Amino acid sequence: MKNIIQPVKGTRDFYPAEKAVITWLWSTIREVSESFGYQEFDGPYLESIDLYAAKSGEELVKEQSFVFPDKNGNLIALRPELTPSLVRMIAQKQQQLFYPLRWWSFGPFWRYESPQKGRGREFFQWNADLIGVDSPEADAELTALLASLFQKVGLGPDQVKVFVNNRRLMENELAELGIPEDLQGSVFRVIDRRDKLNDSDWKDYALKMGLSESQFSGVQALLSADDLWKKSPELPRFFEAADALGVAEYVAYSPRVIRGLDYYTGTVFEAQAITSKVRRSIAGGGRYDNLLADVGGQPLSGVGFALGDMVLSVILDELDLLPLNRDASPAQVMVTVFDEDSQLAAYQLSAELRKAGIPVYTYPTPDKLGKQFKHADRIGARVAVILGPDEIREKKVAIKDLSTREQFTFPREDAPKAILGLLENGPSA
Repeated sequence: MKNIIQPVKGTRDFYPAEKAVITWLWSTIREVSESFGYQEFDGPYLESIDLYAAKSGEELVKEQSFVFPDKNGNLIALRPELTPSLVRMIAQKQQQLFYPLRWWSFGPFWRYESPQKGRGREFFQWNADLIGVDSPEADAELTALLASLFQKVGLGPDQVKVFVNNRRLMENELAELGIPEDLQGSVFRVIDRRDKLNDSDWKDYALKMGLSESQFSGVQALLSADDLWKKSPELPRFFEAADALGVAEYVAYSPRVIRGLDYYTGTVFEAQAITSKVRRSIAGGGRYDNLLADVGGQPLSGVGFALGDMVLSVILDELDLLPLNRDASPAQVMVTVFDEDSQLAAYQLSAELRKAGIPVYTYPTPDKLGKQFKHADRIGARVAVILGPDEIREKKVAIKDLSTREQFTFPREDAPKAILGLLENGPSA
C-alpha cells in the first residue's frame, strides 16, 4: 500500500456498491421532486469567489471554500453550495422565465471541512427551490417535499424531524433584548453554533461576538421558549399548511434553528435525525427575499433547501434502510459460453436478448459450466442461459433458474419471452 497514491483527504472512492447508493438516492430524489412538479437543473461546478462573497457569509468564503486563481489571476471557487448559482442563473434570464419556478438539482459540492463520519470535503447534495412565491404556504411546501423523501426511504417521524423557526421573529425578539441590528447577524451565528459547542465554549464564543452578559442570558432564555412561534404572523400559517400537506408529524418548532448563512430572511428549517443511534443535521434551508437583487436581478422572493448525501447515507445504513444487493450486476441474466466453437453463437444470443429489452451479462471466455454458474451467483444473476452444441443444432436454448437450480429448454425464438416470464413469475415449464 505504501506505493499506491492515496485519494485526496475528504474525498471518496465510489466502488460499485457505493455508486449504487448514490444512483439509488438520485433516482429516489428525482421521483419525489417530480411528484411535486419540480424541474431538474444544474449550474457550473466552478464559480467566481465574488458570487459567494456577496451573501453566503464570511465563514463559508474564507474557511470552507476551495479557492484558486485561474491563469488570468481571477479567484475561482469549487462550488460550496448552489443557491448563489441558482439566483445568478435566474437573474440572467429573469424576464424570460415563467413564475413560480420549481427547480431541483443533485450534484457534487466541495467544502474544506474536517473529515469525519458523515462529512467529507467532496459530497453530493440535493437542492430544491421555489422561486417567485412569498408565503408561509410556499415554505411549508418545501418542508413537505423534504418530508416526502424521508417517507420514501423509510424514515418515520420518530426517526427524523424538520425543525422550524423564523428569522423575522427572532430579529424582533433580539431587538427587545436591546441587541442592535448590526449585531444580530453575529447573534444568529452564535445561535447556529449552540449544538456544536459545550456550554462554556458557547458562552465564550457569544461574548467574543459582542454580546453582554445580560444579552447572553436573554438569548439563552429565547432558546428555551418552545411556544415562541405563536408570536409570529407567519409560523401559524406555516404549520396549518404543513398539516394540510400531510407532513405535520414531521415538523416541529425549535427556537434553536436559525441557519448560519447570511442570506436567509424569513422562515428557516433544519431536518435532524432524532434516533438514539444518531442525532445529526441532515438538511437545511429557508426563505431568502433579497438574494436575487444582490446578484444584479430584480427583487424576487424564494425558498429552498439543501440535503447532503453523506449524513443521510450514514443514517440509512445504521437503520438498515439502504437497498440490498448493491454489489449485484444490473443484468439478471448471464449467457454462458460452452466452448470456443459456440462462443460467437453465445454473443449472437446475447445480442438477441438485449434487443428484446433484457439486460445481459455474457461470460467472457469458455470455461467449465460449474465455474460459470458460481460466477453468475456472485454477480447476483437470477438466470443462466446455456447454448451448447445440442441446443445450437436443435435451435433451442437451455435456461437455468439459479435460485431453484431448475433447468428448462425452450425453442430459441421463445427464449426472450421465457426468460422474462421466469424473472417476473418464477419457473414454469
